[in-house]
Amino acid sequence: MDLHHVEGYRLLVKALLALENEKECEALLEDLMTRKEIMDIAQRLVVAKLLSEQTVYNKIVEQTGASTATISRINRCYHYGAGGYQTVLPRIEDEE
Repeated sequence: MDLHHVEGYRLLVKALLALENEKECEALLEDLMTRKEIMDIAQRLVVAKLLSEQTVYNKIVEQTGASTATISRINRCYHYGAGGYQTVLPRIEDEE
């Protein structure tokens, strides 16, 4: 199924783009997802960041608690996915 044509997906993209600041983003995340879902997504971003820094899998497991299967899946997305990680990671690193 192509997500780009699913109404809820388009609505989610528009909602994310409508956010104006960190507080609004936090509020939307808390309303949309459970604490576990937020933590899972946050973990994926940390794993992607570590992969972008050439960190080896066992160090990533140590630092994040992510399984090697999860790290492998994120690595595949990082290198062969839609390019979202490569777009967002440099932008958020500039803000840190």
